[in-house]
Amino acid sequence: MNLHALRFFSKVAETGSVTLASELLRVSQPAVTAQIKRLEQELGMRLWIPQGRGVALTDAGRMLASEAQRLFDLERSIEERLEGIKEGKEGKLHLSATYLPANFLLPRLVAEFKKRHPAVELEWTTTNSARALELLLHYKADIAVVGGIRGEHPQLYKTALLEDDMCFVVHPEHPLAGKDVPLAEMLREPFIYREEGSFSREQLLALCSVRGLPAPAVGLRMNGLHETLRVVMEGYGTALLSSLEIESFITEGRLAKVQVQDAKLGNPISAYTRKEPLPPVARLFFEALARSFNG
Repeated sequence: MNLHALRFFSKVAETGSVTLASELLRVSQPAVTAQIKRLEQELGMRLWIPQGRGVALTDAGRMLASEAQRLFDLERSIEERLEGIKEGKEGKLHLSATYLPANFLLPRLVAEFKKRHPAVELEWTTTNSARALELLLHYKADIAVVGGIRGEHPQLYKTALLEDDMCFVVHPEHPLAGKDVPLAEMLREPFIYREEGSFSREQLLALCSVRGLPAPAVGLRMNGLHETLRVVMEGYGTALLSSLEIESFITEGRLAKVQVQDAKLGNPISAYTRKEPLPPVARLFFEALARSFNG
């Protein structure tokens, strides 16, 4: 079916007049009439008959006009949705993040973004740094927000967002709570070690190596931040954690910091993207992410 002729016919059916249709379509009346005649010839049936200054549709014409309207409404909807995707107002956004940014940095930003772009379908995976970058490399994430990685990745762009302080924490009634002590004294305490590959664990061991001191005794091995926090808050051992992870517990008086001499450590938080243009919706989110930290 000739869609160009169908569009002319649909406009005549909508207005009830060849004259009005031709004005809206910005073509001559004879051109409109000729197109509809060709459509009738193609279909082998009458679609309209002249009636005074307007036209009257046949049964076939009324059916075709109704279906044509649905077709062109769908076309308009498709165009609007494609434009929305092009502008980042619609589409899918896949994020991957490590625990710290996923729990302390991204929630407010994601909530604000969804309020501004309710049609965007957003998926979010919280995992370790290696998996977060793997999801990005395998096109299962558009942006990865990762803590605890220094240096560059050969296949990805890296945008530094912030550097959080690493802190030694104990129970508020611990003898070292609030004290300023040498590193060697701090290392005599039983430590809660995170799982292998954890940034805080690697930072602690690297610090001991640089200072030529033995690693602290392993009081417990924990596979998770929440469990580590709970044990220290219950009064056992010490842990090296990122400041953002402990801020609320310090304020509530459930944990206390220990100032350790010659042990300034940081936890870098960065956003990673592939070395190619971001999809429109991911570009909008990335711009909002960068603005929130630059501000």
